[in-house]
Amino acid sequence: MLIGVVGPSGAGKDTVMAGLREALRDDPRFVFARRAITRPADAGGEDHEALTEAEFARRDFALQWRAHGLLYGIPRAIEADLAQGRVVLANLSRTVLEEAAARYPFAVLHITASAALRAARLAARGREGAEDIAARLAREAPLPPGLRVLTVMNDTTPEAAIAVARNSLASLPRP
Repeated sequence: MLIGVVGPSGAGKDTVMAGLREALRDDPRFVFARRAITRPADAGGEDHEALTEAEFARRDFALQWRAHGLLYGIPRAIEADLAQGRVVLANLSRTVLEEAAARYPFAVLHITASAALRAARLAARGREGAEDIAARLAREAPLPPGLRVLTVMNDTTPEAAIAVARNSLASLPRP
């Protein structure tokens, strides 16, 4: 099954994913897809495969999208993992959730937190001013209807959110 991990800015999605990666590192059933992004490798944020737009155009991805002026892709290799019965977690855009659900056994791991907490986290990053933070908080889009959604409220500690996410993944049916 493919698990599309999504969440609004400041929800702690990267923190929860890193914690899950560590918690599940010895469980061969779980695989974490490494995104390809047309962003330099040293630009900060998640560990990704840095590609130029020309390199990106030559690749065949399982899923791809454009956001924030960048191209994002999930490697086609996830299909081999899925065929072997593994659970593949991938940081996805909401814009490709319906496509993913149409092509693969699929569920969404939606990581979220209260607007006030997300605003505080974004402010603590120090990368944006108050106006930009307000704009980020206002642009959260709803999830497409009809998807299986596992929601993790990340409003206490990262460890608590990681435990909830891990338990949610354990509740999924096995092939």
